[in-house]
Amino acid sequence: MTGQVSLWKKEIYAMIFSIIYYIWMEFIMMRIKFVLLMLLVLSLTACGGGGAKVQTTTSNTTMGQELMDLNDSYKKGILTEKEYKNAKENIMDRYDN
Repeated sequence: MTGQVSLWKKEIYAMIFSIIYYIWMEFIMMRIKFVLLMLLVLSLTACGGGGAKVQTTTSNTTMGQELMDLNDSYKKGILTEKEYKNAKENIMDRYDN
């Protein structure tokens, strides 16, 4: 009789252990699913670039207009001769490309 009781206790302990193990594994799987879901959400929100605005500016001025404006600034004394020559070279280089 004692052998049967101890076998019975072992089976009950094994069942309790199985239930606890099952609950623990479900908990772990739930956490893994949550982490994967958060990674997915974060990766999808990062694809939008954070809502940054992209702006493009275009210039409608011609090289001649820029050179005339530069010459006016030089004649008014706003620019030194060195600044005038550097700016003139930059304008000409920009329109050559």
